[in-house]
Amino acid sequence: MSPVTVALVEDHALVRQAFRHMLEGDPRIKVVAEGSTGLDAVELAQRHHPDVILLDMVMPEMNGIEAAHRIRQIDPRIRLMILSMYSDELYVRQALRAGVRGYVLKGVLDLDLAHAVLTVAEGQTYLSPGAAAVLAEVVQDGREAAADDPYERLTPRERQILQMVAEGHSNKEIAQLLEISPKTVAIHRTNLMQTLDIHSTAKLALYAVKKGLVKPE
Repeated sequence: MSPVTVALVEDHALVRQAFRHMLEGDPRIKVVAEGSTGLDAVELAQRHHPDVILLDMVMPEMNGIEAAHRIRQIDPRIRLMILSMYSDELYVRQALRAGVRGYVLKGVLDLDLAHAVLTVAEGQTYLSPGAAAVLAEVVQDGREAAADDPYERLTPRERQILQMVAEGHSNKEIAQLLEISPKTVAIHRTNLMQTLDIHSTAKLALYAVKKGLVKPE
């Protein structure tokens, strides 16, 4: 039987190395690729089409949730898992809507990451205990909450630019990273600010922190 192929995307090299060690201790799993940003995750999905991709929740350039949305468009057969320090409703809700099949808390001392990956690879859902109760509530009321959230009306590109603005990138820098024109960036930026009814960069940054798109300073 062929091993489950895995791509591991985590922006801290030492943490990524530790997770890789956990996974490679099981002969049923083969780590085929690594990355450190959400853009890496999308590229790895296109190149390798692994069985499972593990995504850090908060990463530079594109967070794990947005990467999950993109990857599902590329290959819906890929199983997605989120690696997160957070178990509160906001993060679990976003992961659920993005189509992830596993939500793993990094701080769990007895974490069996290989078991979690194998569970998800079989088409089942794996939840760390701290996220399970929250997820049950999200399933019950997710649709109603989504309808009232202007963030849900942003396009994937607008969400990506929101995160990059909050990270401190200028329009010119964003244009270079995304390989689009500064004028296009400015249009997206104006549109997302109108949708969110937020009209300053400082307030956009605060909003992005509350949404879990970037880490608080």
